[in-house]
Amino acid sequence: MSKIILATAALSKSFAQGKEAMLTVLSKINLAVHAGETIAIVGASGSGKSTLLHLLGGLDKPDSGKVELLGQDFFALSEALRGDWRNRHLGFIYQFHHLLPEFSALDNVAMPLLIRRVRQKEARQKAGMMLEAVGLGARVTHRPGELSGGERQRAAIARALVTEPDAILADEPTGNLDRQTAEEVFNLLLRQAKERAASLIVVTHAPELAARADRILTLSDGRLEDAA
Repeated sequence: MSKIILATAALSKSFAQGKEAMLTVLSKINLAVHAGETIAIVGASGSGKSTLLHLLGGLDKPDSGKVELLGQDFFALSEALRGDWRNRHLGFIYQFHHLLPEFSALDNVAMPLLIRRVRQKEARQKAGMMLEAVGLGARVTHRPGELSGGERQRAAIARALVTEPDAILADEPTGNLDRQTAEEVFNLLLRQAKERAASLIVVTHAPELAARADRILTLSDGRLEDAA
C-alpha cells in the first residue's frame, strides 16, 4: 500500500446555531488518503463537505481530533509554520477561481512559487510550463477577465499544481461551469493529478464526475462513509 498523505483521527467540528444550540457538522471522522489516490466526497448541501476540506487543508481548526499531513500534526504547528507546510504540500481549487484580476494568467499561476520565495524568473518559467500543460499556452498574458469560465478554472488548476503538491483539495471545482466544460475541466484535473502522482480530494454534487474517482465517500449526519 502506498504511503498516507493526509489522515484524520476522530475529527469533530460544531458550529453555534442560535444563542445556545450547537450544530455538529463533523463527528469523529477517520480518513486516510494514500499517495496518488483520488477521492470524491459527496453529500447534501450543508452536510459539511467544505468544512471537512478546510480542516484537511489546515484552514480551520477542529473542536477535537487530529489532521496529519505527511505524518505532521497540522495543528501542533504555529500558524506561520502551518501556512508554510500547506504551501509546500497542498494545492487548492475552489468553485470560484480566486484569480487576481489585475494579474496575467502567468503571474497568477506563479504566485504560490513567489510566496515560497522562488526566484521570479524560475517561477514564471514553471508557471508557463504548467499553463501549457493545461492547454493555456497561448493565453499566458491574458488577465482573468479576458478568459472564459473554463479557462479560468484551467488556470486555477495550473496554480494548484505548479508547486508540485502531494495532495490537491478541490471544492466544487466545476460548480460554475456548464456540463460539457465541467466534464472537460474535471478530466483535465484527474489527468494532471495522476500524471504528477498527487492525491486528489474533490467535493462535487455531480454523480457522473464523482464516479470517476478511486473512492466515493458520502458525508451525512456528520459521518463519512463509503458510498458503496
